[in-house]
Amino acid sequence: MLLALSFGPSFLQMQISIIATMYRSANYLAEFCRRASAAALQCCDAYEIILVNDGSPDDSVQVALGLRAENPHIKVIDLARNHGHHKAIMIGLAHTQGELVFLLDVDLEEAPELLIEMHKTLHDKHADIVYGVQIARQGSWFKRTTGEWFYRLFNLLSAVNIPRDMVMARLMRRTFVQTLVAHRDQEPFLAGLSVLSGFSQVSLAVNKTYKGSSTYTLSRRVSQTINAITAFSSRPLSLIFYLGSLISLFGFIFVGYVVVRAMLFGFAEGWASVIASIWLIGGLIIFCLGIIGMYLARIYIETKPRPYAIIRNIYE
Repeated sequence: MLLALSFGPSFLQMQISIIATMYRSANYLAEFCRRASAAALQCCDAYEIILVNDGSPDDSVQVALGLRAENPHIKVIDLARNHGHHKAIMIGLAHTQGELVFLLDVDLEEAPELLIEMHKTLHDKHADIVYGVQIARQGSWFKRTTGEWFYRLFNLLSAVNIPRDMVMARLMRRTFVQTLVAHRDQEPFLAGLSVLSGFSQVSLAVNKTYKGSSTYTLSRRVSQTINAITAFSSRPLSLIFYLGSLISLFGFIFVGYVVVRAMLFGFAEGWASVIASIWLIGGLIIFCLGIIGMYLARIYIETKPRPYAIIRNIYE
C-alpha cells in the first residue's frame, strides 16, 4: 500500500489521537498503552492510540497486536521497512482522526501523563501546540555536549530557530497537524517543520528520564544533523563563497609578499611553504565540494517521484 500524506473526511466524536513509533519497543508497549489510555480517559471519552511500526527487528508488532486484541482503541500501522523515526511519525500523523493529537516516544522517557498537563495548558493559553522542553538534558557527557552543539549549529545556520532541548512530547490541534503533514519533505525534520508551520506555540518544561541506551547511533545523529541543516538553510553555500573570496585575498597578498621579497632580497619562499599551501587549499576545496555535494544529494532525493512510504498493513 502506497501512502499519500493527506487527510480524509472528518471523523466525528474522536477527541484525542495518541501517536508513537515502534523500533525495538516490545518491552515498553504494555506499560505505554496502559498509561496512555489512563491519561487519555482523564481528558476525554473518545481516543485512539496509533502505533507505527518503523521496521522494528524485534516482536513489537506481535506485542502491539496482542494489546490491540485487549484494547480496541489501539491501531497498528505496519511499515514495510525502516523509514526513519521522523518519517514514521509523519505517517502516523496522516492517519489521525482526533481533534487533538498527542505525540511522544514509546520508550517512556517522556511520561504519557504529560497529556493531562499539556491538555490543560493548551486550553488555558488558547494555543495550537504545546511542546515539551527538558528542564535538564539527560544522558552521557558526550550526548549532552553534542546535543547542545546541534541546536547552536542549526540555529546559527538556519533562518528557522528551534527551541533548545525540545522533546518529542507535544499536543497539537488538528489544524496544526494538517499543516504539518502538508509538507512534502522526503527527509522530514519534525522540529524545524513545526516551527516553520507557525500558529500559536507554547512550551512546557518537562522532566525526561534516560533509560541508558538509545536507538540513535552516532552515525544516525550525524545524518540527522546534515539533513536538518541542508533542509532549512542555504547559508553553508553562501559561506563557501565568502571563504573562497577570503582565501583568494590571502593568496594575492602572499604572492605579492613573495615577489617583493625576491626582488629586494633575492630570496623566495622554499618548498615547505608551497607544500603547506597546497595541502591547505586542497583540503578546503574538497571540504567545499563536500558541502555542495550534500545539497546536490538532497535535491536528488527530493525530486525523485517515489512514494513517501510503503505500508505493509493497517490493523484497525
